[in-house]
Amino acid sequence: MKGVVLAGGLGTRLLPLTKVTNKHLLPIYDRPMIYYQIQTLVNAGVTEIMLVTGGNNAGDFLKLLGNGKEFGLKHLNYTYQEGEGGIADALRLAEYFTDGEAICVVLGDNIIQGNVAKSADQFRRQEKGAKILLKEVKDPQRFGVPVLEGSRVAKIEEKPVHPRSPYAVTGIYFYDAQVFEFIRTLKPSARGELEITDVNNAYIKAGSLTWDLLDGWWTDAGTIESLHLANQLVSQTGANELDLS
Repeated sequence: MKGVVLAGGLGTRLLPLTKVTNKHLLPIYDRPMIYYQIQTLVNAGVTEIMLVTGGNNAGDFLKLLGNGKEFGLKHLNYTYQEGEGGIADALRLAEYFTDGEAICVVLGDNIIQGNVAKSADQFRRQEKGAKILLKEVKDPQRFGVPVLEGSRVAKIEEKPVHPRSPYAVTGIYFYDAQVFEFIRTLKPSARGELEITDVNNAYIKAGSLTWDLLDGWWTDAGTIESLHLANQLVSQTGANELDLS
């Protein structure tokens, strides 16, 4: 299994902090934000990662991360997303890197307390399809929200005004190679973006999406409030079994 970290975008919700840097380079406690996503993949047994970035500060990732040897990676690759075409558009750029293998995709502003090794192993045994990770939250309307029918995810609604469950789809996804076929069929949403929710719904329609509940706390860090929360959580409890000392 290979890994993809999506770290593009302009970070407008974090202005003025992102006037001079990419949001994924901002600090979360004592590490740059991007360290936590890479460690999530390493903890899941991934040793080859592609980082998708964009904006005016893309070169700073290379200066910070180099070839990834600090994390014990075999390969750390980079590619550049022009503009803001959405999460699925960014993932599309990693197709040649994945070369038909299964992938774990992590959004660059998602921070977790534990690790996803168990889910990664389950997906390896699943062999095909997709797996998403859910977490109960107090504000599901900010996220993709699963509609559950028994133990099955019937569909995912993107940022619904009236959420039909208390769960959010976290920014950690497992996909087989068919994900790129689904992306090629997508039409831009009302936001003008290719939505990852549409990809997940395509897997649901195909009957090949599974899900797990994520253990420990989870937060994004894409707003001032959630960035502050992420710093508090990491400083109080640690995250991701991160040890680069």
